[in-house]
Amino acid sequence: MKVTLNRINDNYLFEAKGASGVPVLIDNKTDEPSKGASPMELLLMGVGGCSAIDVVSILKKQRQEITSYKMEVEGQRKEVREAKPFEAIHVTLHLEGKIDEAKAVRAAKLSFEKYCSVSITMEASVKITYSIELNGKSLDVIGV
Repeated sequence: MKVTLNRINDNYLFEAKGASGVPVLIDNKTDEPSKGASPMELLLMGVGGCSAIDVVSILKKQRQEITSYKMEVEGQRKEVREAKPFEAIHVTLHLEGKIDEAKAVRAAKLSFEKYCSVSITMEASVKITYSIELNGKSLDVIGV
């Protein structure tokens, strides 16, 4: 896998592209107004996007009807020398539709523990947890 970045202004704005050719703008958040996502925001988006694709795929295979799917991904950072890496990330899945509770929990568990390459890449250094809201009800997620 390979991506390219091209600087597109005199400051910190870059356009990144992967094999899909779809451009993603990356910018430094200290310059306002920012024209792109920060690298740390992109990491959170990667965790959320990877898991969201897994969960949708698993639930579709189980013939569950998803009418709405939103996620919130929140990262807590710590200071390490001059850097501020994530020490913990919590993902909240907001699902709506005709979805069996046990299947929603199992889909999230499979994503975070088996399939999501982004979460698994980060798990050695970042504690990743998740919770599920299904049709407005908090589900009991064992082991997170």
